[in-house]
Amino acid sequence: MTRVFALIGALMLSASLVAQQAPDRSKPPAPGPAPSLKVPPVQKRTLSNGLNVWVVEMHEVPVVDVTAIVKSGAAADPTGKYGLASFTAAMLDEGAGSRDALQLSDAIDFLGASLSTGSSWDSSSVNLHAMVSKIDAALPIFADVLLHPAFSQSEMDRVRKQRLTSLLQTRDNASALASASFARAVFGPRHRYGTPSIGNEVSNGEMTVSELKQFHSTYYQPQNAYLLVVGDITPDAIMPKLEKALGAWKNVGTVPKPTLPATPQHGAREIILVDKPGAAQSAIRMGWVGVARSTADYFVLDVMNTVLGGSFTSRLNMNLREDKGYAYGASSSFDMRGTAGPFVAAANVQTDKTVESLTEFFKELEGMKTPLSRPDLTRARNLEALSFPGAFETTSGVASNLAELAVYGLPESFFSEYVPKIQAVSVADVERAAKQYLQSDKFAVVVVGDLAKIEKGIRAANFAPVRVVTVDEVLK
Repeated sequence: MTRVFALIGALMLSASLVAQQAPDRSKPPAPGPAPSLKVPPVQKRTLSNGLNVWVVEMHEVPVVDVTAIVKSGAAADPTGKYGLASFTAAMLDEGAGSRDALQLSDAIDFLGASLSTGSSWDSSSVNLHAMVSKIDAALPIFADVLLHPAFSQSEMDRVRKQRLTSLLQTRDNASALASASFARAVFGPRHRYGTPSIGNEVSNGEMTVSELKQFHSTYYQPQNAYLLVVGDITPDAIMPKLEKALGAWKNVGTVPKPTLPATPQHGAREIILVDKPGAAQSAIRMGWVGVARSTADYFVLDVMNTVLGGSFTSRLNMNLREDKGYAYGASSSFDMRGTAGPFVAAANVQTDKTVESLTEFFKELEGMKTPLSRPDLTRARNLEALSFPGAFETTSGVASNLAELAVYGLPESFFSEYVPKIQAVSVADVERAAKQYLQSDKFAVVVVGDLAKIEKGIRAANFAPVRVVTVDEVLK
């Protein structure tokens, strides 16, 4: 009996302590200071062929990422051959060296590794992720994919069908149509940025094996590339292996640099409508020419866009999703490329709330020109500063961040300076940037939806002159 009373007493004491220590739920907890980011040093080496190798040691897990970054992407596509960089990258792992596509896939799977290829506007890449114990067997496969892709006609025909199918599906995808129409409206049909990086149906249908081989031989050269190695390795251990796998890779000539013409800024607001009969939603995209990655306003725009549409608690999302319930989400972004890419604000909204949604978009864009409250600014700065270290938790995350430095020629100090520079952004900085970069009275505004239900209302609202374009005009 004594033990029973003792147990009851202990439980009562524990409950009392818990009650005394209960958290205060009347207000959200204040965020702590941004953690200091200590990225392991980038150890720079060079292979005998001049290929730059950046090594970052991360010894927590016995894995390694090896990424080849070729500093040419869709921006280097020749006129009329839009999608060539993308198609070339897609074909790299469809057979290479002595292996066909299935044998290549089996060889990587057997090692418990993963290998992927890709292309963006400004770069192309091959990435290998493997256990350190398997790197000796995996590197020759990686090298074959990078240096000796087969570019077989049969595999190209198969991949071409996949790409053409994807492009065909765009015709039935309001979001994809809106994005394609927006790019065309902002940059025009003759500018490379006016056509999706994958290209269009005509260019993909006409592309040949010889053109893929020519793009590969022209741009995939050591002088135009970086090799990023991140993981449980040391430079002394990995460099001989890299030399063996890639040392024979040679430069074969001058690498052309893309010379994209400067795009005249969109000068007056215009509404472009694309008919999607029966659509339950209207896909809205609005914006104009933004900035290049080299902009001096990078950190200011990062904070400003976080407030406007770059986070769940942004003004656009809280208005259109949480307050009005017109959309599942709304966002905005600056697509910063080698040259100025687009700024776009976007949402897919209820068809019967299309006009109201446009009104709210314009209201929030103009509202950014009013000085932010101190709590709004602090919240945005903290969101960016506190989330930044998370991008360096994995080997692939570090490799991805290193790739940005390599492609855009950023200083290594960018990582250590990021949080202080974000925290230094002021109310006046954001107000200036909003007035400069968010001139919604000059935006191109694209709406893809059921015109039988939305066109009359949009015209009556008199937001701007209205132009109707066909799907064929968007995708040609």
